[in-house]
Amino acid sequence: MMTRHFAKLVLLGTALAAMASVQAADKNTPYFGGDADVAFAKSLWQSMSAYQLVGANAINVYPFKGNQPHGAIQQVTDSTIGVHGRMGRVIVKRNHGGEGADVKSVYSDPEKHLKAVTVMFKREAGYDAENLDWFWVKYTPTGDIDKNPKGELLAGRIGKGGSAGCIACHKALGGKDMETLTSR
Repeated sequence: MMTRHFAKLVLLGTALAAMASVQAADKNTPYFGGDADVAFAKSLWQSMSAYQLVGANAINVYPFKGNQPHGAIQQVTDSTIGVHGRMGRVIVKRNHGGEGADVKSVYSDPEKHLKAVTVMFKREAGYDAENLDWFWVKYTPTGDIDKNPKGELLAGRIGKGGSAGCIACHKALGGKDMETLTSR
């Protein structure tokens, strides 16, 4: 009888140590560009492609005059897609710019002036509760994860706790868009 209780205590202690190790590792994980965020961003691009939200076969929505940092002309799609077997809301901003980019030219040829694709994806509860569990990523037009000037991959909790980046910018604008988008 005592041996069984001892074995349970050992298993409980091992489980608690493993949980503490995961929590410690999570605290040391960068807010963006970590291995898990990069892997998720790659799966997200594949899912968005399958749902025809990005890539050469993307659904062509009507563009509008945009603003920085997203681009002079934008196309925005709001949808629900599956990633890793879980459905989540996705906001896709196709950001266009450069000489000759205007609403008409972008609508006629959406790939010609495409500079970046920025995405918000609603992750599972607990991913980043402080920021309503949104996952952020910036892709190049071909689906590679873009980098900031320091060479860090822009995927995950971009700008969390900082003065620049997706979260920092949305919070500086009041963060109400994250709440509004969550309430849908």
